[in-house]
Amino acid sequence: MIKSIKLCTFLCFSFLSPSLLSQSWQDLYPPTANHGDSPYNPVSEWLKPFAEEGFVWGSHPGLVVESAERIFVIQRGELHVPDPKPPGFTHYYGSAEGINALRVRPEQRIMRNVIFVVNSEGKLLEVWNQWDYLFANTAGPHKIAISPHDPERKVWVVNDARHQIHAFSNDGKKLLMSLGTWNESAEDETHLGRPQDIAFLSNGDIIVADGIENSRVVHFDKKGKFINSWGSKGSKPGQFNVVHAVAVDKQDRIYVADRSNDRIQVFDKHGKLLNIWNELNFPNHILITENQDVWVADNQPVRLIKFDTEGNRLFSWDAHGRGAGEFEELHEFSVDNLGNWYGADNLLGRSQKFVPKASAHPKQLIQAPVPYSKPE
Repeated sequence: MIKSIKLCTFLCFSFLSPSLLSQSWQDLYPPTANHGDSPYNPVSEWLKPFAEEGFVWGSHPGLVVESAERIFVIQRGELHVPDPKPPGFTHYYGSAEGINALRVRPEQRIMRNVIFVVNSEGKLLEVWNQWDYLFANTAGPHKIAISPHDPERKVWVVNDARHQIHAFSNDGKKLLMSLGTWNESAEDETHLGRPQDIAFLSNGDIIVADGIENSRVVHFDKKGKFINSWGSKGSKPGQFNVVHAVAVDKQDRIYVADRSNDRIQVFDKHGKLLNIWNELNFPNHILITENQDVWVADNQPVRLIKFDTEGNRLFSWDAHGRGAGEFEELHEFSVDNLGNWYGADNLLGRSQKFVPKASAHPKQLIQAPVPYSKPE
């Protein structure tokens, strides 16, 4: 029963019925060794609201840090402030008990200000509302990424409802390319089926988590030409049940969050299965740092877990809840080169910043990100 509920893709789309949007899970694999308290403090009210009066942020499914002064955030449009306001409602939709930013009717959402850029103080720098139309009549974008191997630093945004992933110029002025075929789902060389995430090999090739309607990983070259794919629907080794995240280490090994199978699977760049890490609880995102720590955002409950590249569990802490520093669903996270990390909450509709505690042990912290290529 737990697995069938997980198959509902954990509240990813507002066209699901309210009954499917209700949360029902249990902590199947509670931590034992190497578990402790968070080594970070949240920055109070970090992200500054900018919606016009009567609106708040929608769901925050993703963010990525280009630098400490340029942080890209995506949201699933903006939401009307509830009328009447429920007790405890503040400046983000999930601030009051009993409501969240995904459980809304279509008429409560306006698909605008979908992609925006802020600085390390949470102040708005840019809004890319010229691209809002790409997400019209959908539940909005899914994840966002920048390849560390791309000197142009293209910004990739997953548009899973339209079965595409878009690459924008770093200044947001141009749509450079799109993977997949607009509004068509299929499992072949030119189509995707509800893609969920994107990552990059060291030569710039593209790895896609083609992940809800399809159950595969797809390898494209850096110009978007299909190379190969692997995977099928199921729970056997090499099969997937919601391919929700992908990440790549320095050896071009590919780490796949096989979310509804509660595991990470590791492959070489040709699709050969190398390892399986079991006993997770709905992993949403994977971040690999420059020193090759592998961090996983587990989500039932929300838990940050540090692994090495062989799957040894080194440290973890819980972050589930509705208070400061907590998440109802940590959907994507990123780290800056100053040691701060940032997380996007898909349900509460907010993003948060965290700074290391003075007493934190360095081995418990998310280390520096893989550095970006310098612009040519």
